[in-house]
Amino acid sequence: MESQVREDGKRPSEARGMPVLAAAMLLASLGISVATVALPTLARAFATSVSAVQWVVLAYLLSVTVAIVMGGRLGDLFGHRRVLLVGLALFAAASAVAAAAPTLGVLIAARAAQGIGGAVLMALPLSIARDTVAADRTGAAMGLLGSMSAIGTALGPSLGGALIAWQGWRAPFLLLAVLAVVVLGLALRDLPPPAPREAPRRPRLDRAGTLVLAASLTAYALAMTGAVPWVGSGALLAIAAAGVGLFVIVERRAAAPLVHLPVLRERRIAASLFMNLLVSAAMMATLVVGPFYLTFVLGLNEALVGLVMAAGPAISALSGVPAGRVTDRFGAPRILAFGLVEMMAGFVCLALLPNLLGVAGYLVSLALLTPGFQGFLAANNTATMVAAREDQRGMISGLLGLSRNLGFMTGASALAAVFAAAAGVEDVAQATAEAVSSGFAATFLVAAALMAIALLAALAGRWATKPHA
Repeated sequence: MESQVREDGKRPSEARGMPVLAAAMLLASLGISVATVALPTLARAFATSVSAVQWVVLAYLLSVTVAIVMGGRLGDLFGHRRVLLVGLALFAAASAVAAAAPTLGVLIAARAAQGIGGAVLMALPLSIARDTVAADRTGAAMGLLGSMSAIGTALGPSLGGALIAWQGWRAPFLLLAVLAVVVLGLALRDLPPPAPREAPRRPRLDRAGTLVLAASLTAYALAMTGAVPWVGSGALLAIAAAGVGLFVIVERRAAAPLVHLPVLRERRIAASLFMNLLVSAAMMATLVVGPFYLTFVLGLNEALVGLVMAAGPAISALSGVPAGRVTDRFGAPRILAFGLVEMMAGFVCLALLPNLLGVAGYLVSLALLTPGFQGFLAANNTATMVAAREDQRGMISGLLGLSRNLGFMTGASALAAVFAAAAGVEDVAQATAEAVSSGFAATFLVAAALMAIALLAALAGRWATKPHA
């Protein structure tokens, strides 16, 4: 999107445009988290098993993961604003269908369509913000978007639970539909159309590359989530690996590739995506492993576990905007490195302090860890989007979202395996408090090591020596 810049360096559309982009990011995050608490109610409503209704969540996650790069690339081809509007309309329509779904199959299909819209809402706000916001305020914009994602994660379960208790399982999906329509109206009003310019010959969408990438990502996601137990994870991973090889061949021959492979050979972009994956994988351990420690070692009940677990997203939501502002003030390379060091320290504290201080040690560790995460996120997104070519911003923002989602899925599987191995038991529910404590400490020491690797990747990518754009 093009817009004129005033003499003070700000763009006329910035004040009105950023709230719309923030609301779009919030909607996409709510789409994931608001449905998780509905699974028991859905199992009763449709008289089916929990393993069947879990596809209400998995369908959304799979669609987001598979479609996020395509959503970004479509923005590059057909205009970021136009594709964002289509994504909002699709999200609203799919949410309405989900709210009215007569069967579980219709609900799952609607959630899959909703996830495609959610992928657009996750991918394009980064690229539109880069176009809309003045360069010296890019960090603040990225921090705001990061805060909205964290707020959606923290707010979704409690909001969904309250709506279900009030009006049943259809209420959360109806709310998402209404909110999407409101945001769509605001986007039509507040996001300006691109400035007129000579339109080049429009390239065609890379359908072959899109299909191959979608199949590969689906196989990988199913392997990591274990959603199809009748197919071995090894077989799915082999399919995913073969698919990636085929995708590279297809993209090299494509006239208008979905992913420009030379971009992935650029040191800064490759380092950014790799760091994003490592950080997301490590952060996922707090959600996967944390509840076991809080329950079996510290002896908290479900309500208290939920309250302690909510502290991380809450702190993350509060620290996103300040992280963006310090990124603008001190430069993305410094804040990126500082955020990784802070996260490394936070994970080490998480491995050690809860055994010494109990719940207080757990909360202190989260208070150190999550601002570091938001600092990294704001700085990494800022540096990557500032460096991106204008005609590739949608694609690169989609790749950032993809690396984050793959990191979450990989971390949920790999670090859970580290936890079980360090605890020395196959069934963690039968483990002693000492075994759970040992597994917990080992998991977060591994997470700290991942942050050290990410810091090395940052240095290899020369973030620390590049001036802030």
